[in-house]
Amino acid sequence: MTKYPSFAAVDLGSNSFHLVVAREVDGRLQLLHKEKHRVYLAAGLDENYMLDDEAIERALHVLKQFAATLADFDKNNVEVAATYTLRSCKNLRHFIKRAKTVFPYKINVISGQEEARLIYQGVANYVHDDSNRLVVDIGGGSTEVIIGKHQSHKLLTSRNIGCVTMSKLFFCDAKLTEKRFKKAIIHAEQNVEPITSIYQKTGWQSCLGTSGTIKTLSAINDELFQTKILTLDSLRDIQGHLISAGELSNIAIKALPDERKSSIAGGLAILIAAFNQLGIEKLEYCDYSLREGLLHELAQNEEFDIRTRTIDSFAEQYTVDAQHAKHICQTLTHFFKVAKLAWQLEKGDLELLKWAGYLHEVGIAINSSGIHKHSAYIVMNSQLPGFTQDQQQQLGALIRFHRKKIKSHDLNELIETDSQLRFARLLALLRLAILFHQKRQKTQVPKHEMRILANEVILKFEGAWLEEHSLFAADLEQEQHYWKSLDVNLTIHASEALS
Repeated sequence: MTKYPSFAAVDLGSNSFHLVVAREVDGRLQLLHKEKHRVYLAAGLDENYMLDDEAIERALHVLKQFAATLADFDKNNVEVAATYTLRSCKNLRHFIKRAKTVFPYKINVISGQEEARLIYQGVANYVHDDSNRLVVDIGGGSTEVIIGKHQSHKLLTSRNIGCVTMSKLFFCDAKLTEKRFKKAIIHAEQNVEPITSIYQKTGWQSCLGTSGTIKTLSAINDELFQTKILTLDSLRDIQGHLISAGELSNIAIKALPDERKSSIAGGLAILIAAFNQLGIEKLEYCDYSLREGLLHELAQNEEFDIRTRTIDSFAEQYTVDAQHAKHICQTLTHFFKVAKLAWQLEKGDLELLKWAGYLHEVGIAINSSGIHKHSAYIVMNSQLPGFTQDQQQQLGALIRFHRKKIKSHDLNELIETDSQLRFARLLALLRLAILFHQKRQKTQVPKHEMRILANEVILKFEGAWLEEHSLFAADLEQEQHYWKSLDVNLTIHASEALS
């Protein structure tokens, strides 16, 4: 009997946590199982962006249940994405530490742009359309707006307005008035306005909504007006219906579940604002979103890795010396093979090293002086489709410290304590590879032998060669001093001849 690979995607949203399990059969994904739990994470985010203990406990309770569902899954076949609330909260490290005690899978905090990209992929892989389409997703803490065609997006944006945060801001006491809705809609329009011009210029022929808020509004529309298609008039009519109720507890609509009542007013205000600003005529609900996008990228073959395409595009944008970068990556691959067993490195570590090797000089477009700082700033503050916030942070940190002195204080700010040993080892390999290619000629790369121990890199060169290249030897001595901050020793041996 043929055994088909199974994949799981976990979406840690601001309102709900979702888990979806699917299997790949003949290149197509079959959805097998879904779980959804209300967590109301955004409701636990205070004015200082600290996530309170009650919200954390609710999240841990659900994560423990998800862990039980995923108990027999290969970790490589599970992808976990956290969105607005977790990317915004200032005590994220505390949350991740607590989560690790009940949930053994890596939680990837993604940017708003990455969230929007994955939402579109979830739609595009299930809903066919030959024309431009607009996709709107109203989450608990943010709203994503995308224009795309077929499998490719054209415009992506994430606005920091969500159904939970808007409801807390304008309807926190459950009172529903025309004045409050007017203020909420204006606030939402102000957030949408910066993208209005470029979105209207690009245009679309159909519009889809993918969130729980839009699903609920579509169902309400069907109950009240016998159609699931949303228009500005029908949204205004729903608004009038809510206002006539006076407060949330008085709403008598079967299609509005109790657990959705506390956030529906904020979500409705956002959607009305989007219709007003973008000129949307009608919108239909789509049941596919971020988690389906995650599943499809998990199932894709490695050669279609979006991150590789992103790096190639980024390198081209900043006119990176591709030949020089290629030579560095070849040396990194050699170093990785030597270090893999002793340092317990994984395939993803080599990918990260190569990406750093390709992008470490993008800052030369600003100034060759302080290039490591300029390059790191560009990488850390650019949109890198396919990368989680943690991956982008690590990539930027590798580039930031690829040369010059390594300041422990700066390193501690960028890399979590439990990841610093692995990061230090990767940085040591990157610094060596770049140093080996400083003359930018492959024929000038020194012949050497390398050994890797637990906390030591041992390099052996021919004594005569080192004497002839005294500047390189001095650079190695300087590296020995710099590496003290990494707790990795660099030992240099000279011999009559290499074996």
